[in-house]
Amino acid sequence: MLVRPQLGENIGAVARAMSNFGLSELRLVAPRDGWPNPRALEVASGGQPIIEAARLYPDFGAAIANLGHLYATTARPRDMAKRAVTPQEAMGEIGAAGGKAGFVFGPERTGLENEEVALCDTIVIIPTAPENPSLNIAQSAVVLGYEWYRESGIRHQGSDKNNTIPDARSPIPAPKADMLGLFDQLEIYLDEANYYRVAHKKTVMWQNMQTMLLRGRWSAQEVQSFRGMLRVLWEGRKPRGKS
Repeated sequence: MLVRPQLGENIGAVARAMSNFGLSELRLVAPRDGWPNPRALEVASGGQPIIEAARLYPDFGAAIANLGHLYATTARPRDMAKRAVTPQEAMGEIGAAGGKAGFVFGPERTGLENEEVALCDTIVIIPTAPENPSLNIAQSAVVLGYEWYRESGIRHQGSDKNNTIPDARSPIPAPKADMLGLFDQLEIYLDEANYYRVAHKKTVMWQNMQTMLLRGRWSAQEVQSFRGMLRVLWEGRKPRGKS
């Protein structure tokens, strides 16, 4: 699980939920109150080893670099055509696919930024009663942890069934570091080509473009091939007005 700036007690609550359900890898992006945080240890209750082994990253890009598929835990509407699944559906997907996946939590008060959601492949929405749909980060972590534990048991009991074997036609998704490299390259080319004719529309257009590209679940080889194609097209472009 990957957590962006949170209060120490919220990080501790996530670690406790992770320990309850057999999850161990916690990534923290620039914790707002520094690290280590004694409040995180106080609240962890059984999850202290997870707190002590938590990995710190200076920014979101560094934290997701070696992950293949990212699930954003958010229920807020976005101006992006992101696919949304329930926790149960998400865990079933992870069990039938290769690569390394991560669940991303934002600050409890403000949630994830649009720029972060744009880099996630799928949104996880926990169904709730419409009268009170808000969940805190500890509740969300418990639900996701339970579904992970439940799905892990199903996979173990039915490991000989065909539906637990990754489909050879579906390549392992490229790590996010590869996709970030592609995005950096493409953004430079689009800016230099003056693709965004209306400056204030760039942010939304670029986020939608990232969403579109992530939907393809590209392999590392596919990303490399596409970047090479872009580079050849860019370097071989002709000046305007000449045949």
